[in-house]
Amino acid sequence: MFNYKTKPYEHQEKALFDSHDKPNWAYFMEMGCGKSKVLIDNAAWLYENKDLTTLVIIAPKGVYRNWVLKEIPAHMPDHIPHKVFTWYTQTNKKKEQELWDAVRYTDGLRILVMNIEAFASAKAMRFLTDKFLRRDVSMITIDESTTIKNPKAKRTKAMVGLRQRFTYARLLTGSPVTQSPLDLFSQCAFLDEGLLNFHNFYAFQARYAITRRQKMGTHSFDMIVGYRNLNELADKLKNFSTRVLKRDCLDLPDKTYTIRHVAMTPEQRKHYESIKHTALTIIGDDMVTAPQAMTQLLRLQQVLSGYLPVEEDKYEKFETNRIKTLLEVLDEVTGKVIIWARFVEDIRQIEDALKEKYGDNSTGSFYGATKDEDREQLVQDFQDLDSPVRFFIGNPQTAGYGLTLTSANNVVYYSNNFNLENRMQSEDRCHRIGQNNPVTYVDLVVEDSVDEHIARVLQGKIKLASQALGEEMRQWLQVKEKVRI
Repeated sequence: MFNYKTKPYEHQEKALFDSHDKPNWAYFMEMGCGKSKVLIDNAAWLYENKDLTTLVIIAPKGVYRNWVLKEIPAHMPDHIPHKVFTWYTQTNKKKEQELWDAVRYTDGLRILVMNIEAFASAKAMRFLTDKFLRRDVSMITIDESTTIKNPKAKRTKAMVGLRQRFTYARLLTGSPVTQSPLDLFSQCAFLDEGLLNFHNFYAFQARYAITRRQKMGTHSFDMIVGYRNLNELADKLKNFSTRVLKRDCLDLPDKTYTIRHVAMTPEQRKHYESIKHTALTIIGDDMVTAPQAMTQLLRLQQVLSGYLPVEEDKYEKFETNRIKTLLEVLDEVTGKVIIWARFVEDIRQIEDALKEKYGDNSTGSFYGATKDEDREQLVQDFQDLDSPVRFFIGNPQTAGYGLTLTSANNVVYYSNNFNLENRMQSEDRCHRIGQNNPVTYVDLVVEDSVDEHIARVLQGKIKLASQALGEEMRQWLQVKEKVRI
């Protein structure tokens, strides 16, 4: 019997037994189900049986520090000798010496944690392949594996090529499908190009996507209009992956979704209709590009929050009911609250309003410009029930990964984006092990606007993900079938 450091749940132990000696495996386990622990137990098991000497963990910037500071110390068994090393994009003499120590370390399991963004340059790859890796038994793990879902991306190609240097490969994500079932190809190709029996993306697409020839000006292209054979795809995944949903394995409290409608002010309506007219004109142009169309959608969203950018970090502002509605929601709840917002200006406006009403110490923000030390302190203060910090304001792209925020059981989405992964990850910051109360999610939505369009797009992505993974459609926000932007 394996000597665990922390006792596994039944679903974790099953995942470990199913995968422990397999060269390729994916832990498609929802956030909060403990897939990090399973991976650590897997590496420890292999080391104990003299089948592993080196573990490399590659994770997004907002997540990789969590492995070093929390997951490995919490779950690596005490009887397994090991040492953790970290790759930083920016190095100094002290850091370079630590990396040389990593190269020379032979007294136990070597663990190297790297942020995937480091592979934007060749420096990290050269260190890994030319210096760190030896002729030993090694495992590579990609945490949040949708970071390699794009088969054309340089990062994806680099990771697929890198996998050949390792004996074992593991994927970790709770949401392997965030845009479409085609997201699965590159992730599975990283493990082994033959697992799905397709050796190139276009053959995979031809099997599972329905395309139609479209014309745009003098050009023509194949547009994806639907998907097929998804039951077959779901069956293939079962051969090399573990899929775990929180609702099936954890006795977690319920989720409740509600919409709070926000009325446009007359000035907002004027700006909104003007930009919408511009957007329709652009979209009607045969030469429109996706970035152009997305820019107009961004502008529509910003209008709904009461501002428009005029130049870098400067905005034309006008009256909005969005902040007013947020404050009304907060008056109705008790305890700590997470507030998610898409734009930095949204976060600034929210923080100013909350400090004015609840005091300077009542809130903290977590987004791209927030320093690492300030991020860690904010999470600590927010989790402390005796701390005056009641409101956590964050951007899902930055703060939606790797954090535990179970002190809150009320979550407000001030503004959304089209990224399903960002949405599901951010939802699970508080709905995870340690949460003892039902969680309520409140979306601020302007009727007949881009807000409802975004919610409808996300609903469609959830439906496709459920079909590709062989699951029932999960409960989520309910919006009107058709939306007039």
